[in-house]
Amino acid sequence: MATDTAKISQLKPAVANLNQISESEKTGFVSLVSRYLSGEAQQVEWSKIQTPTDEVVVPYDTLAPTPEDPEQTRKLLDKLVVLKLNGGLGTTMGCTGPKSVIEVRNGLTFLDLIVIQIENLNKKYGCSVPLLLMNSFNTHDDTQKIIEKYSNSNIEIHTFNQSQYPRIVVDDFVPLPSKGHADKDGWYPPGHGDVFPSLKNSGKLDALLSKGKEYVFVANSDNLGAVVDLKILNHLIRNKNEYCMEVTPKTLADVKGGTLISYEGKVQLLEIAQVPDQHVNEFKSIEKFKIFNTNNLWVNLKAIKRLVEADALKMEIIPNPKEVDGVKVLQLETAAGAAIRFFDHAIGINVPRSRFLPVKATSDLLLVQSDLYTLVDGFVIRNPARTIPANPSIELGPEFKKVASFLSRFKSIPSIIELDSLKVAGDVWFGVGITLKGKVSIAAKSGVKLEIPDGAVLQNKEINGPEDM
Repeated sequence: MATDTAKISQLKPAVANLNQISESEKTGFVSLVSRYLSGEAQQVEWSKIQTPTDEVVVPYDTLAPTPEDPEQTRKLLDKLVVLKLNGGLGTTMGCTGPKSVIEVRNGLTFLDLIVIQIENLNKKYGCSVPLLLMNSFNTHDDTQKIIEKYSNSNIEIHTFNQSQYPRIVVDDFVPLPSKGHADKDGWYPPGHGDVFPSLKNSGKLDALLSKGKEYVFVANSDNLGAVVDLKILNHLIRNKNEYCMEVTPKTLADVKGGTLISYEGKVQLLEIAQVPDQHVNEFKSIEKFKIFNTNNLWVNLKAIKRLVEADALKMEIIPNPKEVDGVKVLQLETAAGAAIRFFDHAIGINVPRSRFLPVKATSDLLLVQSDLYTLVDGFVIRNPARTIPANPSIELGPEFKKVASFLSRFKSIPSIIELDSLKVAGDVWFGVGITLKGKVSIAAKSGVKLEIPDGAVLQNKEINGPEDM
């Protein structure tokens, strides 16, 4: 294998010849690869990890109430920008185009709900909170067409693209596009840590600062719980916190999520990939590491400008090996949450679980389309009739993986207010008006179609055939 210095010196001219990307993208990419090769992705020293105090990870219920005066609130909101990470495709759920255009409820998509929420906010307080969408080259063209439908709304919608970096061929460390891979497969978007340089490089950052904007609220477009929160914004402005990560208590479903730690006097994100093997089980325990990152982030815009211009945001690099047409390639990524340690007075806020409602699979879609939630003014709100804090655990077999098949297999979404867990395997079809309670497991025998009849009430049942109803 070539030495690291040799790898970089042969990579540089190859990257310089990639005319599809900008100079700032070329520079950013070469710098990322150089950091990766210098091996600075050091693991943390386990003995130095400390549990953060309430000063560093602030409990949500200790935040000061928001100002009573609507004029104060308007002034507060006029300092805010909402940014949704919109680079992902709906492919895992069997959809084409950006994931944010999957219909979530009542025929409304993720993007529809986001726009309705901000419209209501602007109308209620007479403010003008703009919406920014960070697209990737995978979602850009479609998103531009989609947002035309919002042209009559009272919100400014801005889009910009995150960086486009070339995948690297593992064998000889040459960019894949240099080998004649001219299509999209030769490229990748380098993770959401790229949001900071991309805001700056697109010109959006300076434009927002010139309009008096101070904070950006960044969240994944598929997290239905990531709505503007005045108490958080108010707290950050009053305490001059440059960065805030919303965290929430872990449940057994979240054991792999990144957590906040105090380390050498700084608050920082600890991801499972940084944990030495012998400590992985400890990392997953709910006792020692009680919180995880929701990826709802609040960041001061001036601080972003300062740090990007100083090239100071050197987040941990996440190597993501892939294969394209049988060729082993590497893509290097970073995460926005890992930037927390570079900002001054950075904090976490331990928020209610309701602020984390991601839709990653059709099992999540089942939850948000059911009677467990209602839709009010674009907000997905949990039904108070459910007394248990945790949501039911839902496991649907591969037959339900794609949104279209999921929708065709449920004539209507069952009532699940009293459900603890549901497991479905095989060729199962649901009728109308079904109620599921307790622990329900439905498994169709191989090659047999199993239909759950209209109006069925299944409580603590294991069903393998019609005879078990």
